[in-house]
Order: sequence, then C-alpha cells, then structure tokens
Amino acid sequence: MSDISYNNWFSMTDKALCETIGNFIKHHRINQNKSQNEVSLAAGISRSTMSLLERGGNISISSLIQVLRVLELLYIMDVFKVETEISPIEYAKLQKNKRQRAGKRSKEGNNTKEDLGW
Repeated sequence: MSDISYNNWFSMTDKALCETIGNFIKHHRINQNKSQNEVSLAAGISRSTMSLLERGGNISISSLIQVLRVLELLYIMDVFKVETEISPIEYAKLQKNKRQRAGKRSKEGNNTKEDLGW
C-alpha cells in the first residue's frame, strides 16, 4: 500500500499523516466494495465526515474508530496496547526469591505444623 518507512513518520507533517490515514481507510473501503455512504451510515457519521476523513481532514477520534469498526480494521489498535514490562533488576530480584530446590522432609512426615490444640 505504501512504502513509507517507520523512520519517515517523524519527518511527516500532521497533514501528511492524516492523508496517510485517509488513504488507508479509502483503500480498505474500496477493497470491500463499499461506498462512502454505506460506511458513513453504518458508522453513524455523515457522508461529508467520511469524505473529510479520506481526504486527510480533521475528524474526531471516535469517528475514526467507528469507521475502523465498520471496515473491520480495529486490529490496528493493537499497536496502542501497553504491555507491562518488568525491568531486568526486578526480574533478577524475583528470581532470587524463587525456590531453587525442595526442602528436606522432617522425620515426622508432613506434620511439620505445630499442634494448636483445636
């Protein structure tokens, strides 16, 4: 679809980025053989908003999400997931506290707890 590399995203203007998103939406809408009117009705937005989106205009994020949902493109939201990462130092601390081997059994078997008289 586009040969823009990751490094070029930073050098693009906001307008160019919006146009790239609009081209993405238009490409997938046409591939699904859907008109702007069909998508806009299903997304609950006006056809003019749909046209504006495809031209790279300013629209609300919620409108973009509605269009992505209608076109079944919500998978792109995966890039926004925040994964909880553990630092190497925290990982080392967790590993240090982890049991390394089984303990010796007491002579009494598994009854190592004190009899509380209950």
